[in-house]
Amino acid sequence: MILRSPLPDVSYPDVSLPAFVLEHAAEHGSKPALIDGPSGRTITYAELAGATRRLAGALAARGLRKGDVVGLWCPNLPEWAVMFHGALSAGLVVTTVNSLSSADEAAVQLADAGAKLLFTVGPFLEKALPAAQKAGVGEIVAIGAPEDAGVTLLGALLAQDAPAPVVAIDPDDLAVLPYSSGTSGLPKGVELTHHNLVANVEQTRGGGLRVFEGDTVIAVLPFFHIYGMTVILNLGLRVGATLVTMPRFELEPFLGLLEKHRVTRAFVVPPIVLAFAKHPAVDAHDLSSLTLIFSGAAPLDEALAVAASERVGAPVAQGYGMTEMSPVSHITPDDEAGVNPGSIGLLAPNTEARIVDPETGEDALPGERGELWCRGPQIMRGYLNNPTATRNCLDEEGWLRTGDIVEVDEDGWFMVVDRLKELIKYKGYQVAPAELEALLVGHPQIADAAVIGVPDEDAGEVPKGFIVASGDVTPDEVTAWVAERVSPYKRLRAVEIVDEIPKSASGKILRRLLVDKERSAAAQ
Repeated sequence: MILRSPLPDVSYPDVSLPAFVLEHAAEHGSKPALIDGPSGRTITYAELAGATRRLAGALAARGLRKGDVVGLWCPNLPEWAVMFHGALSAGLVVTTVNSLSSADEAAVQLADAGAKLLFTVGPFLEKALPAAQKAGVGEIVAIGAPEDAGVTLLGALLAQDAPAPVVAIDPDDLAVLPYSSGTSGLPKGVELTHHNLVANVEQTRGGGLRVFEGDTVIAVLPFFHIYGMTVILNLGLRVGATLVTMPRFELEPFLGLLEKHRVTRAFVVPPIVLAFAKHPAVDAHDLSSLTLIFSGAAPLDEALAVAASERVGAPVAQGYGMTEMSPVSHITPDDEAGVNPGSIGLLAPNTEARIVDPETGEDALPGERGELWCRGPQIMRGYLNNPTATRNCLDEEGWLRTGDIVEVDEDGWFMVVDRLKELIKYKGYQVAPAELEALLVGHPQIADAAVIGVPDEDAGEVPKGFIVASGDVTPDEVTAWVAERVSPYKRLRAVEIVDEIPKSASGKILRRLLVDKERSAAAQ
């Protein structure tokens, strides 16, 4: 049975993402669009629009043409919006790189995406220079780099004042290439079009997440992540709100910025909700300006949501989505915030869903649990250069398999109860077990390996490795070896040496058996 949103459908224009997001920028003029939290440096809406046009012109003058890919490897800064929308305005495709990526991880992504230029910041050059060289990237443009660093400075590009190119951008043209592991496997380039991203901003607004021109939004969630990109950056700028950026999350500065700027909207992930609920530092700050705390990227416990709401004095609501859905498919409307704190909300406008029995592939009976499938204008075009992965995730009728097991009540409120997919969600970041397993079996003293997520109060889940040793190696040596080769959020938090890794007859790792074993041990 096809389920439809109880919320009315919305309309959205057939325009490029930057044309849509910055349509009213000139009207807001000298109003702050983005404020750098640590320094207070501000970019007004008029400055944002002008810098975006100049950067588009400078990129075109350097020979970049419609469809070329550029990488964006930066923490949250006001200039992030300039680089992002400037590149898109020139008809380019932006692949966003996780700020925590290692040089090798970034090189793999940049090479797979075919990036010709990389935007970054001075502190990242130690990793960005070797990554760009390995990936064959032709030029690096940096913010805050010394003049003798051998890179182009963003300020120099903006000073050129080259005319913005006239580029015919079709709404179905590729816009953004974030990388996601999807429901399983290694990270893949998610092809999101201008149409996908424009539609999802309007679906989010139409779903009752009513960010207004008078709002001040804390932008601590990374813009490279689709949640931060769509729900904070693009939605916030579209409506004329002010965004206060943070390059990384630190609790005390975060709370200080909420208080100093009288932030009204906090889009966060469950570990931050946990801090709202339990950390003693919260009591030292006036957070009375907050009108909503909105959590996404990972499941949020109902009791935790209630505790945070009662302590801070603002309702806590949830949404749901995936990179492959631009990302929002479910949302809790503002006027329902706090009513169903354990629910991921209602289907977003223009979105359909099915609940499918994962064993039979048939629709589950009413009231039964099943895998969530979604369809709508926000669904990705596919995975870059990976038709097999695309077919495994998207069917011919446009249904996206999410890998999450859900139930829905008679009023249309959805609850995530389990997941088929094997991704580990560490503080909202995706950790693909297959990626860590491939790394582990490359260790000279490891014969076989498996990785699962184990529950953790602060992080949600943490990666734990199980290894079959072929030589003299200790768990501590393995965790240290992995830590040298991956982003901090992918590090193994525990390693257990076992006699064998459970596998099916076809050789597939039976991670569920390891999960059950871990749960049993924890219960004892």
